[in-house]
Amino acid sequence: MKTLFPALALSGALLGTLACGHQEARPVAKDLPKVAVSLVGQGAPVGGAWVAATLQSTRTAMMSTRMAAQVKRIHVQEGQRVAAGTLMLSLGDEDLQGQLKAAQTGLATVEAYHRRIQALQAQKASTAVELEQVEAQVAQAQAGVSSLKANIAYTQIRAPFSGVVQSRKVNEGDFVGPGMPLLELVGDGEQELVATVSEDEAKGLKTGTKVTFEAEGTEGQAQITGLAPGGDPYSHKGTLRAKVLKPKGLRQGSFARILVPGLTAPQGLSVPRSALVQRGELTGVFVAKDGHAELRWLSLGEGEGSFLPVRSGLKDGEKVIDNPGALQDGQPIDISSGVSHGK
Repeated sequence: MKTLFPALALSGALLGTLACGHQEARPVAKDLPKVAVSLVGQGAPVGGAWVAATLQSTRTAMMSTRMAAQVKRIHVQEGQRVAAGTLMLSLGDEDLQGQLKAAQTGLATVEAYHRRIQALQAQKASTAVELEQVEAQVAQAQAGVSSLKANIAYTQIRAPFSGVVQSRKVNEGDFVGPGMPLLELVGDGEQELVATVSEDEAKGLKTGTKVTFEAEGTEGQAQITGLAPGGDPYSHKGTLRAKVLKPKGLRQGSFARILVPGLTAPQGLSVPRSALVQRGELTGVFVAKDGHAELRWLSLGEGEGSFLPVRSGLKDGEKVIDNPGALQDGQPIDISSGVSHGK
């Protein structure tokens, strides 16, 4: 089987935007910034094929409240690391605090009356019914105070576990209601790969199977913890989850790919899906040529996994740039020394 190799991946943020729906003219090279690229693989693997996945934490929480109130203060910023129990956001609680003081005053009054009835009961000057009634009043007042304290606690949004503030959904002064998303927290610790797989891709896989994956230019090992192929009624695909065994500490949300053993890769010339760029109805790739990125339109066939067969537009051995982002036709490129070997 022929494959395109080695593919290239961008290793930095790219400037500029991509035009859609038409063939873009090659810009003057001197007006474009030079972009560093690195070798990342050598086509579809032998004895298997790649399936695209996303790296994420096994602990993610969308913080919300059960109260309707105004956002009083946000104590954290996006990207900030917080410990468990850290105060992240405060809602206005003035009304609740007033109600609590009134409830505590009522509780103190009924408790005093309870003590008076107890003293009279000891002197045989009150009935058992009177004592039972005042005890019920004390219990009711205590429940009211406890309920208000619980509601006030819901105005103080704290981190349920240590992690990083992934996103902020509100601003100070906003009015929020019960269940409205406020902050998203991504936990430290274990990470997992999440991929969408078809029934063919899931053949031979089962919970507990160890698989190889690539992310951020490094190779690692993961263990399948969940597999539900064919769950979607439209795409007939399901979800695969795999716990990352090594390496640890990869960046959340990173693009990854899982090597599925036994999955047949496209025959003939092929390109990774991650290298494709779309301009309206046209699909192409950037080829590294003479120190520049050259946009090339392709005719592609159908295929499973992360590689697609190429019908026309490329020659065997040409170097394709992976994850091109905002790369532009004619942009100067640098090939770094970092290499992630293909399978």
